[in-house]
Amino acid sequence: MNMTHYMQLLAENQPWNLLIFMAIPIVLAETLAITELYILFTRKFDGFVYHLNRFAGTTVGLYFIGIIAYLMTTAVLPITKNNEWRTVIDVIAVGSYLIGGLPLIWIALQEFGFVNKALDKMGKLKIHAICVALFLVFGHIAMIAGMLDPSLLGYKGTDGHQMGVVANVTGHEYCDPAMHGDMKAMHEKMHQQMMNGGNMPQGNTRQMPMNPQGHSH
Repeated sequence: MNMTHYMQLLAENQPWNLLIFMAIPIVLAETLAITELYILFTRKFDGFVYHLNRFAGTTVGLYFIGIIAYLMTTAVLPITKNNEWRTVIDVIAVGSYLIGGLPLIWIALQEFGFVNKALDKMGKLKIHAICVALFLVFGHIAMIAGMLDPSLLGYKGTDGHQMGVVANVTGHEYCDPAMHGDMKAMHEKMHQQMMNGGNMPQGNTRQMPMNPQGHSH
């Protein structure tokens, strides 16, 4: 099965890529979402939960600035330049992941006071909720598209990217016909030698001819 660059990124360098590009931002975003709901219901704009909400919003926004900058320079631009996108499925997966980080960056900018200065705490909290919702939408689009096989839209991966052992539809491992023929011939030769001599051949020992009664001459 061929993979999108999104899925390939998460699969390589285990477990670090999975932690850096998926686990950490998801944990921060989920913390932000849960604390948003708590504050919206309780209207408590102080205490541990409120400060945790601000910390999560600021941290995840700054975190995504780093992720987007890194992926744009090391992946998106080189892949685009070399025309290596694996169909529109690949573009949607990677693009949605990067776009999903923009609302979180907006939250961080708001926490630092660069945007939405005129809004009160409740107004800023509503912006938080909208931005988190946008992140979740684009994040799930990225995950769904990222898990699709690009060959559905005609992508054909090169042999160098395929696994060494290929399973066919029956679940058996693929065997090279030429190698299979050589192994079969070797097996038949060894079987014939055992039938004639009674023992496996050892080294370069010359087998003695045998008379019809089976005695050596």
